[in-house]
Amino acid sequence: MSNAIEVKNLKKSFADFAVIKDVSFSVPFGKVFALLGTNGAGKTTIVRMLTTLLKADAGQIKIVGHDSAKESRQVRNSISLTGQTASVDEILTGRENLELIAKLRHQKETQMIQQLLERFDLIDAADRSVQTYSGGMKRKLDLAMSLLGNPKVLFLDEPTTGLDPQARATMWQIIQEIKAAGVTIFLTTQYLEEADQLADQVAILNHGKIAVQGSLAEVKTHLPQGQLELTFLHKEDLQKAQTLIDGTVNEEQLTLTVVTNSQVAETTRLLNELQQAQIFISNFEQKQPTLNDVFFDIIEKERGE
Repeated sequence: MSNAIEVKNLKKSFADFAVIKDVSFSVPFGKVFALLGTNGAGKTTIVRMLTTLLKADAGQIKIVGHDSAKESRQVRNSISLTGQTASVDEILTGRENLELIAKLRHQKETQMIQQLLERFDLIDAADRSVQTYSGGMKRKLDLAMSLLGNPKVLFLDEPTTGLDPQARATMWQIIQEIKAAGVTIFLTTQYLEEADQLADQVAILNHGKIAVQGSLAEVKTHLPQGQLELTFLHKEDLQKAQTLIDGTVNEEQLTLTVVTNSQVAETTRLLNELQQAQIFISNFEQKQPTLNDVFFDIIEKERGE
């Protein structure tokens, strides 16, 4: 068994509206899998089905080798879920929240609770009411609660939504540490830079189907075009280059950005064309497609169809 999660031909409709049309993917053990999509794409619906909170209309889900339809208890014993909003009791203290989850899991985790409070930098706030916590502190506590019981698979449904940049960076570091400990992580996010930072594999969900999936490098090859950024010595050189080459101009930085096929031959042709016209550049940089480029290319193509 090489995969922690295996999904085949998953479908889900509400009334007559098909939300998930035919979705298949797998997640190897110990990896971070990021499911991307716009609002309403169906990311949370998939998470709810994978975590046994919602029954699929068709298809098969296996979590750590257990069929979610037939072995839901074994699945729930193997996973934890951190939802879009922090599921904490604000009347209780941070420590009491952790103790409550430990009791619900029928575990005596006094030592682990202390370790989690230290790991998430919540020691000083451990005995304060959670209603005094900041949003970032509540998210950290929520994630700490999810780790009680040592889950094999951790589902994070948009875990950094609403956090400030510093709190988001802290969450990224914690997620990387959890992965390093061997936990498989299924992440949904609207932040493409988050997937770029954290994910080993990515899938882009659009209109109920997976539009593209694979490693970050594989997904980026979905868009074969790259960009060549030319920087000029003088404004006059930039203006002359505009008459020869179509591209996006930044007059302040004296740059012309050209869409290319990322091949060396085309880059050489463009540079030779400028040289023959006696147009001088100070620098050039070949830029490969980003995850952001791929995502918006998929969305825009779907809108145009």
